[in-house]
Amino acid sequence: MRIQSRIAGQAAMRMARVSLLAAVAMAGAAHAQTTQVTLGMSGWTGFAPLTLADKAGIFKKHGLDVDIKMIPQKDRHLALASGAIQCAATTVETHVAWNANGVPITQIVQLDKSYGADGLAVRADVKSFADLKGKTIGVDAPGTAPYFGLAWMLKKNGMTLKDVKVTTLSPQAAAQAFVAGQNDGAMTYEPYLSTVRQNPDKGKILATTLDYPMVTDTLGCAPKWLKDNPKAAQALVDSYFEAIEMIRKEPEKSNEIMGAAVKQTGEQFAKSSAYLRWQDREANRKFFSGELASFSKEAAGVLLDIGVIRQVPDVTTLYDARFLK
Repeated sequence: MRIQSRIAGQAAMRMARVSLLAAVAMAGAAHAQTTQVTLGMSGWTGFAPLTLADKAGIFKKHGLDVDIKMIPQKDRHLALASGAIQCAATTVETHVAWNANGVPITQIVQLDKSYGADGLAVRADVKSFADLKGKTIGVDAPGTAPYFGLAWMLKKNGMTLKDVKVTTLSPQAAAQAFVAGQNDGAMTYEPYLSTVRQNPDKGKILATTLDYPMVTDTLGCAPKWLKDNPKAAQALVDSYFEAIEMIRKEPEKSNEIMGAAVKQTGEQFAKSSAYLRWQDREANRKFFSGELASFSKEAAGVLLDIGVIRQVPDVTTLYDARFLK
């Protein structure tokens, strides 16, 4: 009996060792399949599907361990250059500027297009852009989307940034200051532009991207990271499209998740997101097939005029459409 008991005990120990080794092997395989990536972005409503992909477990489903860092647009390229982040979401013209100024980044998917989500708020006595001459406008720093947007709008109206006075404020601070009675105008975007929409007694919105369609966002990654991690890049793109599909199928749940990230209710988030359009795979293919290059070229001209860049880069080298298959 003792011999049988000893044999049974040894067998049990062997089984335990096998189970332990199997568990370790499975854990190692799972770890090997997960790619870590740090992504820099802001609370801009258009980036929210990336937050959804994170919070709803979509990134993990696609084998990604994504760490989202909220970094002001004016500083995002510094984080990219230092290696603190590998990918970043920002406007197309910002990608152009970063590349032109020695911080390479390759765009892999279009995220959104602004349909009134970016705009210029002014006091009630401002009837046209000509009335802005000499006025003070709160706007983010050079190299950011609001700064570019203001320059774009002024140029379309025969003016330049030299015709106005600018005071550097983040998009949120610019809107808050304007509603508080400071400055003559504010160039900002959602969800902060809604602060002005909800306080019509403080002023009005002179123009938005419905009038001047020049704000579209893309996700880009460092070229070396893309070269070393093509499967992870594909997973990022696929995760974004899956998040878009989740928004379509489960709007209430999705809006609650995305709104919470910017301290909005689901209902508030739904209202602010109505001013933009997230771009699906088909829209992306169309955008990357020609519109991206043509817009980038025109945007580069404006960036050159306002001194954000000193030379125009070859815009056809700033994106990679292979992940849109």
